[in-house]
Amino acid sequence: MSGLREMSESVVPEVAIPDAAEVDRGSGALRALTPVPVPGCVLNVDGVEPEREGLPPAVFVHGLGGSTQNWSLLMDRLAGDVDGQAVDLPGFGQSPPPDDADLSVSAHMRAVVEYLELSGRGPVHLFGNSLGGAVVTRLAALRPDLVHSLTLISPALPEVPPQHTALPTGLLAMPGVPAVFGKLTKGQPVEQQTEALLDLCYGDPGLIDAERRREMVAEYQRRMALPYSMDVLARTARGIVRAYTERGPQALWRQAEQVTVPVLLVYGLRDKLVSYRMARRAGLAFRDSRLLVLPEAGHVAMMEYPDLVAAQFRELLVETAAKVAAKVAAPR
Repeated sequence: MSGLREMSESVVPEVAIPDAAEVDRGSGALRALTPVPVPGCVLNVDGVEPEREGLPPAVFVHGLGGSTQNWSLLMDRLAGDVDGQAVDLPGFGQSPPPDDADLSVSAHMRAVVEYLELSGRGPVHLFGNSLGGAVVTRLAALRPDLVHSLTLISPALPEVPPQHTALPTGLLAMPGVPAVFGKLTKGQPVEQQTEALLDLCYGDPGLIDAERRREMVAEYQRRMALPYSMDVLARTARGIVRAYTERGPQALWRQAEQVTVPVLLVYGLRDKLVSYRMARRAGLAFRDSRLLVLPEAGHVAMMEYPDLVAAQFRELLVETAAKVAAKVAAPR
């Protein structure tokens, strides 16, 4: 029986604006990340200095087209609770594409596993948004020894049929479509392209101030100028579609049922990519789950309402610590 319970059906929206995706405010320069070589690729890692030593480790995994900086606000809020690090998945942010061009969900998962093993950080509290939610769900099912808890924000778990607003993302997986997209957007102002992306991801893009919007435009322009940008998006989209259609032990919903650690599920009622209707199925699949519903949030609640997400994670952290302590104290 699921441990699903409603944490919040109505919350007071607060204005919470994210930092730009890869650009230091006011400087226009890329943030300096730490490159971590793992087999077949190099992951770039960002972190927030913990407020004190001895805090439990946490790792944050972004979604399709995202980067480490999608987590900057939430990591700042949790600097007194965890020793947090975020990774740029292969081909995203500042991480180059992998040598074998494999950008499937399993390949992304293996890269995160390699990072955890090489860094010696596991077991960790794992966070995942969208694609990152699918990646860490699979990781928790297959390598429970590396995980203390999961926090899943609009996780990209199979949804059939998908919302009609999510169909353009799925179309990226079709051969030839990325090239058509490139032709259609050629000559289109980058501000207009960025605005369309923000409208897709945010519950209320109007909350983003002018300075941060300019920084996001600059980052989007940098990203799309990379020679591999559209290929990485297309290959990763195909990987998500394949993961949605997998059956048997590799099926993501079956793997969700295998996760034994505590899980915090976060969904936004204004999410145009992952429907809130999936919250119930996720709550039933993850055996020890709790649910945070944000009525005004879109697809990136950790960027829109970091204080609310941080507060609910702290409750999960207390629960997890108590369960670990009880397990250690239990007679053998």
